[in-house]
Amino acid sequence: MNRGIIPVKEPLRKRHERSLAVPAKSIAFYAPPGHFLGGFFAAILVAGDLSDCTQHKASGKLARILLQYRHARRDITDWVEGLQRAIDYIEDHITETIDYNMAAAQSFSSSYHFQRVFSILCGFTLGEYIRNRRLSLAGAELAAGEAKVIDIALKYGYESPDSFARAFQKFHGILPSQARSNGSRLKSFSRLVLKFSLEGGNVMSYRMEKKAEMVFTGYKRRFTGTPADREEQEDNFYRSTRTNQYILKGLAHDCDTGYNIMTGYDDEGYDFYIASLLDPWSTGHLSEELGAADAKRFEKITVPEATYLICETEKARYPTKLFAELRKKAVSEWLPSSGYELASAPEISVYHWFYRRGEPQVNNARYIELWLPIVKRD
Repeated sequence: MNRGIIPVKEPLRKRHERSLAVPAKSIAFYAPPGHFLGGFFAAILVAGDLSDCTQHKASGKLARILLQYRHARRDITDWVEGLQRAIDYIEDHITETIDYNMAAAQSFSSSYHFQRVFSILCGFTLGEYIRNRRLSLAGAELAAGEAKVIDIALKYGYESPDSFARAFQKFHGILPSQARSNGSRLKSFSRLVLKFSLEGGNVMSYRMEKKAEMVFTGYKRRFTGTPADREEQEDNFYRSTRTNQYILKGLAHDCDTGYNIMTGYDDEGYDFYIASLLDPWSTGHLSEELGAADAKRFEKITVPEATYLICETEKARYPTKLFAELRKKAVSEWLPSSGYELASAPEISVYHWFYRRGEPQVNNARYIELWLPIVKRD
């Protein structure tokens, strides 16, 4: 069987560890979408060549365009400011038990929406951000003062010196007691600062679709750890489960399309499924199709009816390189002014992974669809 039909991640490349010793991290949000600015400049150019009568009509059109642009800009500005208030709330309560609902309320959004947007934009979960900030501050306090390790551990939410020491060593690479030593190397994880920028002006093609309940067949693995860890886990998951992928594609009679489903999000990670959409008979009779032992490789994944924002990567041989940026773009450019927020439902990606031996024009036309579940904002 030809291995080329399986959605393979781009070739393994040398991964550089990202240092945590960085200045205050900032995330830029770009004004969506580009046609507002384009329409603005086009209207000015046209108006200059019109008669007095038509210039009056053009000025009305220009006013409407400017009003649209002002509303879009205001929506994004309010959204970014809301996220910053939520981050500031977390920082103000960093030594306390942080209520995620209260943090999300600062941005006028649900807890689920806030956590998912935060994770997509930042590359790490809200829990990881809080944990890394606490360990960073704890290291600075131990290095600068005479505070006892147990006092610092309790201050930053650890129930015992042992649990604090394990987390501290994992983050900093040294024990808390060594932080006071002259010349000890500690890591810094800076607070987030969100910035609004009018650069970009790109147009993002998208559509919204309501999907009925879908029943997938697939298998999962729990992804945990840092974003780099999770990227490597996904790559290994694909490479180590080829047989399951061949079986699913054979059952689906579709070698070009595959599905990833992400659900079960929490502070530590999420469940990642590799799946296919089978016909109803095959879905209900896996044991008859495969035998009882092989049928246990798979499970049914029921995705409830939902409305999705659907957008696509550009066509490329390895569109996986473009996918992460597409998710950020959808959340930072489309979502703020859309009147929608992320719904508490599985996120789906659809891989259109064509392979024809000796036909580069086909193999270079691969693309990935992103399906983000959305719901009208209250």
